[in-house]
Amino acid sequence: MKDIIIVGAGGFGREVSWLIERINSVSPEWNIIGFADDNQDLWGNVIDGYPVIGGVDEIENFPTAYAVCCIANTRVRKKLCRKIDDFGTDFATLIDPAAIISSKVEIGEGSVICAGAVLTVDIKLGCHNIIDVNSTVGHDAVLKDYVTLYPSVNVSGSTIINEGVELGTGTQVIQGKTIGADTIIGAGAVVVRDIPANCTAVGVPAKVIKQR
Repeated sequence: MKDIIIVGAGGFGREVSWLIERINSVSPEWNIIGFADDNQDLWGNVIDGYPVIGGVDEIENFPTAYAVCCIANTRVRKKLCRKIDDFGTDFATLIDPAAIISSKVEIGEGSVICAGAVLTVDIKLGCHNIIDVNSTVGHDAVLKDYVTLYPSVNVSGSTIINEGVELGTGTQVIQGKTIGADTIIGAGAVVVRDIPANCTAVGVPAKVIKQR
């Protein structure tokens, strides 16, 4: 079994520990060393049966371990992944046994695909994406690096979701639309037109309310 450290001991990190347990119940693959989290108040605690071994810097002391970054905020995730990459650490790609994914999907390293997700055909996922529970991605979609799909997001075919985008719970993106890099789409929004980079958009249909 391969050692793995879960980066982030918050809610999604705990969900990923469960996801790994589900993978191991089908075919033993991963030995969870514990969580790495820069919140010093958590150091030494045991969370859902796994210790918090210290901050992210502690990963460097486990040269053969894999890491998976479980921080939903895309900017924070990008910063931490680049730091961990400098340690020479490999990243694990985790796919829940209950996800449905065709053989025609490319998945970048460090991505996490949760239970109930459905990815159809000719899809390209970049690195360190999070596809949360019950989300779907349609044909010919491109999701670049550090994209977060919160639960029950539906991304239709031939869409382009650029780097660092967060799609809030229940977001719908209709076919052929493009969302610019580092944009946040609020929960329950319906994207019916292209959305520019570095903004926040909400509503039905989704409209830009803040430019960052």
